[in-house]
Amino acid sequence: MTDKPTCPHCGDGLKKWLVPDEATWDDEFFCVCFNDECPYYQRGWEWMKEQYNQQASYRYALNPNTGGALMIPVWDDEATRLMIVDDSGGGCG
Repeated sequence: MTDKPTCPHCGDGLKKWLVPDEATWDDEFFCVCFNDECPYYQRGWEWMKEQYNQQASYRYALNPNTGGALMIPVWDDEATRLMIVDDSGGGCG
């Protein structure tokens, strides 16, 4: 039995998130942190404003196929939450 992956920035468990069909990633899903209090997510708002003059942030994500970390861009707290799927079939936990 493997441990459920957690966010290295806040320690919360990651949720299984379906990659949108129109995305450039080839993977079916990622494991994503949806903790709105996560420091990575919180810092992202200021960083995106400073670097790109955008009202956006990003969430920590893990590609379960490669083990690689990545960021999922978001424009508000609710963005992309509709793509969270039941993880009882495996994948992120």
